[in-house]
Amino acid sequence: MSIARQFTWYAAMGAIGTLAHYCVLIGLVESGSTGALTASTLGFAVGALVNYLLNYRYTFRSRKSHHTALVRFMTVALLGLAVNFLIMGLATRLADLNYFLAQIIATGAVLATTFLTNRGWTFREGADAAKR
Repeated sequence: MSIARQFTWYAAMGAIGTLAHYCVLIGLVESGSTGALTASTLGFAVGALVNYLLNYRYTFRSRKSHHTALVRFMTVALLGLAVNFLIMGLATRLADLNYFLAQIIATGAVLATTFLTNRGWTFREGADAAKR
């Protein structure tokens, strides 16, 4: 699959995970349960699990064991979480942006970072497939 088509699939699957993330974020913030940064982090975890399942099956059509792929995917998700946390913190606390606008910016940065890392490491079939 071409990188452009794969990115399109990744973005589409990511939109579903992002919807789960945003539902948790908005639900927790608007209910007064927690602040934006904590809510975003919890939402990110929910979205990451949804994204793993969809990308494993549809985007990358992986044949890797779930143990290998899930550990790698969650490692990449932690990288994405760090990017998300940094951007949310800077945007909401230093730049005083609305939490939702800050989350949109963070989501774009995380999308690019995690796609490239998941494509090149988590689900890469080349050298790993030759070992089978």
